[in-house]
Amino acid sequence: MANMPLQFKRDRELVMRMYLTMFLLGVLYAFFALVMNVGLGVGMVPIAIIVGVMVFVQYMISDKLIIWSSGAKVVTAEQEPELHAMVDRLAHNAGMVKPKVAIIQSPVPNAFATGRNPKNSIVAVTTGIRERLTPRELEGVLGHELAHVRNKDMRVLAIANFLVTMTSFIMTMLFWSMLFGGMRREKENNGGAMMLLYLITVVVYFIGQLLVLALTRYREYGADHSGAEISGDPGALASALEKISGAMARIPEKDLRKLQTASAFLLIPPHFKGDDMVHLFSTHPRVEDRIRRLRELEQRARFGVQ
Repeated sequence: MANMPLQFKRDRELVMRMYLTMFLLGVLYAFFALVMNVGLGVGMVPIAIIVGVMVFVQYMISDKLIIWSSGAKVVTAEQEPELHAMVDRLAHNAGMVKPKVAIIQSPVPNAFATGRNPKNSIVAVTTGIRERLTPRELEGVLGHELAHVRNKDMRVLAIANFLVTMTSFIMTMLFWSMLFGGMRREKENNGGAMMLLYLITVVVYFIGQLLVLALTRYREYGADHSGAEISGDPGALASALEKISGAMARIPEKDLRKLQTASAFLLIPPHFKGDDMVHLFSTHPRVEDRIRRLRELEQRARFGVQ
């Protein structure tokens, strides 16, 4: 059962990595805006407005799309009293508004939280995770998911993805411009300039995507840390991660694919492998690294080290 909230010292290395990643994103796109302004002779403001509207609409409806695609069904306290009681306690510990609670009929042991703010949030668990975890472990998982909502991770990542989406938009615009006669017209002037700008856009998009993925991994570590404080039991989430990662390998492909659209929001994404190249392009850290950090927090809690 949930204990009184713990208070751990902030992981300064993790916080510095988050801020450094966001700073690098800012520098990268400031440079990109300068190159586009000088190279194309147009300001970034019109493009930013167009992309901003696109991202805003996506941000506002993304939670509904994820719920719809995953098949999550909101349940009342009368339908699921134990699950609601857990979320009640954890939301109280976190000092936040209680989110809606949903269940996904799936054997895949997993969970996710989504919502643009705590008042419009939802936490969902699969039937598979409820069958495999103890109540203590499930509370550890729910604490992690509530931490995502409390930390406003969706808002942070929406801002970061705005920059990457803007690059993708410009990259597509340049591609079609060259394809439909842009390069032919530019040959009379400076045909290499358009190609150079396109290559710069591709490189900026690639680097920006890597930085955003790194940021999402750091936010997962942060949710593990905050979730351990909310549940008061770091070892519960560590134990849950061990069980879930072991069970995922035995889940049929057809069941895993049903949750693929919510992969970035899941506690552990499907098909996660631990090699370095896959890790570089993953939204989540290695499970073993997360477990190790949580076990360290468990030891500190056991010996009263904050």
